Amino acid sequence: MAKIKITQIKSVIDRSERQKRTMQALGLTKISSSVEVEANPAIIGMVKKVNHLVAIEKV
Repeated sequence: MAKIKITQIKSVIDRSERQKRTMQALGLTKISSSVEVEANPAIIGMVKKVNHLVAIEKV
């Protein structure tokens, strides 16, 4: 599978608890923090739920 780099670009303050937990599950805790993960269906689904808070780029 391909790898993607996910970077948090917006804060999770005033977001639903579900979105906060999704960001935490992705490994994103602060603005400008980044993680590289395999692009599997579970990760893609999580990114779609918080796509307004993150930036995605292919690695």
